[in-house]
Amino acid sequence: MALITKKIKGTEDVLPKQSYRWQFVENIMREEAAKFGFKEIRTPVFEHTELFARGVGQTTDVVQKEMYTFETKGKESVTLRPEGTAGAARAILEHSLTNEGLPIKAYYLTSCYRYEKPQAGRLREFHQFGIEEYGTSSPLADAEVISLADSIFKRLQIRDLHLEINSIGCPACRAEYHKALKEYFEEYKGELCETCLTRLDKNPMRILDCKSPVCSKIAENAPKIVDYLCEECQSHFQQVQRFLDTAKIDYKINPTIVRGLDYYTKTVFEFVSDAIGSQGTVCGGGRYDGLIEELGGQHLPSLGYAMGIERLLMVMENQGIEIPTPDTCALYIAGLGDNAQVKAFELVQSVREFGLYAETDVVGRGLRPQMKYADKIGAQFSMVIGDNEIEQGVAKVKNMTTGEQTELAMDETFAQKFSRLQMTAKFADIQE
Repeated sequence: MALITKKIKGTEDVLPKQSYRWQFVENIMREEAAKFGFKEIRTPVFEHTELFARGVGQTTDVVQKEMYTFETKGKESVTLRPEGTAGAARAILEHSLTNEGLPIKAYYLTSCYRYEKPQAGRLREFHQFGIEEYGTSSPLADAEVISLADSIFKRLQIRDLHLEINSIGCPACRAEYHKALKEYFEEYKGELCETCLTRLDKNPMRILDCKSPVCSKIAENAPKIVDYLCEECQSHFQQVQRFLDTAKIDYKINPTIVRGLDYYTKTVFEFVSDAIGSQGTVCGGGRYDGLIEELGGQHLPSLGYAMGIERLLMVMENQGIEIPTPDTCALYIAGLGDNAQVKAFELVQSVREFGLYAETDVVGRGLRPQMKYADKIGAQFSMVIGDNEIEQGVAKVKNMTTGEQTELAMDETFAQKFSRLQMTAKFADIQE
């Protein structure tokens, strides 16, 4: 019989034999975020479309081309989240989290959705770890969130990541920059792609982010934002660099970084890897001091970033970084007959309550298939229970590696005694 359907293009399944890799990375992200005082926030997978149109920006590719937008039965336009920041900002406003003290520090682990051409490192459903900090304009905060990203990469032992930083200024100094950009690109109107022609009047900085080879080539000689920064923005950028130097975090200034979303101001940055080809940005972010105002709140300077989990895993795989595999089954108990199955289940439950991974047959296999299954799941020890073992109250526990057998009483102390046996075997393996 043919399958009714298969996974949608641009999505991937994370199978049980792979999920431990995700859990390892996510646990490190949670642990490092906690060290910096960040707590988890979870927002809905879909929001009113205007949230992203206002927050992300009408001139971005995300809003113009990539959002999954649909109309509900109640005639409301809703959109699957294309990124995590707008939803987090909406939640902070809606629940008045500013009353709980500043800065507000939050992180998320979430799925995002963008309709774009699937390729290595770019999916239509993808996953991000993101940091959000609200209520500080200090350049120290910029350096701190970058430091958090850096600490995650170090914990994951990722090599050859390059931190690139830039400042795209504030609305005041950017206005002058926009004029200079528009004058420059006006000379190339006949060569710009259709999308960039629409950007020319609305937001010429978006042209710098165009992936078209022709537009990218033209943009190489465009005016640089660093030459148009006002005194305050210039000072802020210099202070960010000073704090990064203090933290001994290497970086280079890349004046072409503008990021792909309209809400960014001042500091923008990316961590880039050479290990996964053209989709090399594994983390990107910066400041978005005007976002909360854009969404209807009072001025609240903010900043953050997102890192793609799929891309991180690709980098780790390409660099041969080993992720610890989860513990295999400590004990498999085979029960022969109804009474033995009941006893096997009782003992397995006691071992689980003791904090160890144990299994017994739930399929109805014979002894030989059960032993094959125990070997397949990598059981460290096995035990067979039949009528004789129940009558005597004792069964033999077999070390599946050495073949050594040890008798254990099947009483209320069974789990404790088995735990000691397992620990002894582990210690012997370490000694060898």
